[in-house]
Amino acid sequence: MSIVASGPARPSTHPVGKGVGPLLRGWREQRRVSQLELALRADSSARHISFIETGRSRPSEEMVLRLAEHLDVPVRERNALLLAAGYAPHYPETPLDDPSMDALRQGMERLIQGYEPYPALVVDATYTVLAANRGITMLLEGVCESLLTPPLNAMRLTLHPEGLAPRIRNHREWRDHLLAQMDRQIALDRSEPLRALYEEVAAYPVPDPDQGQGVGPELEEGVGPVPYFALPLRIEHGGRVLSFISSISTFNTPMDVTVAELAIETFLPADPATVKYLQSLVS
Repeated sequence: MSIVASGPARPSTHPVGKGVGPLLRGWREQRRVSQLELALRADSSARHISFIETGRSRPSEEMVLRLAEHLDVPVRERNALLLAAGYAPHYPETPLDDPSMDALRQGMERLIQGYEPYPALVVDATYTVLAANRGITMLLEGVCESLLTPPLNAMRLTLHPEGLAPRIRNHREWRDHLLAQMDRQIALDRSEPLRALYEEVAAYPVPDPDQGQGVGPELEEGVGPVPYFALPLRIEHGGRVLSFISSISTFNTPMDVTVAELAIETFLPADPATVKYLQSLVS
């Protein structure tokens, strides 16, 4: 369950040498914010924003960071903006196995371990699994060994035909949910590695809808339909169907690129039968 070392630093997705003005304009247009609106947010003027975007004015380091904040630019890309403007990166990118990350790493390990017997895992910006508890390990029983060779990827494990996909009873709904989640991230972060992963998993074959797909009653005799409060992940395990609601947590105001791209996903039991079964495993 120990958190694995993070991989090599991922470069910015933006072309080198493009200049800070065009990069800022690209983020502003993607966020659908006018020059005037951005100027009001950043306590500047539309004329100054225009001069920055056209290269007629070089923004200060403080101004670059202020504009990036109001445009909700990801931390990694804020460094890219600073470099394009001729400044040093503001946010470090510290490997998870660095001694300075001991408190963070140990805290996340305690968190997901304390969530047992319910599943929980830690992933990075491209869904590489950095840590997982025994609840996740239980769900991965029977997954093809090639998918379990590090580095594990949560999207591949879930949607690959030799992964969890054949056991997910509402595969089409869950697949649509995951692809939409990735699509939103790509729109916000413009991450090429994430786009490549999206294209890969979106091309995986979809199980035949006649083979038990769709949200329906539990396999256990005498258990009727459950009024779910959010889209559940309904997955077969040990001859029964377990239902979970997914929740994703990130860190508030991260000051490190690595921390900014971490996410802790927990799976809350969505019905009494799932609670009873999972608790029976540890009783």
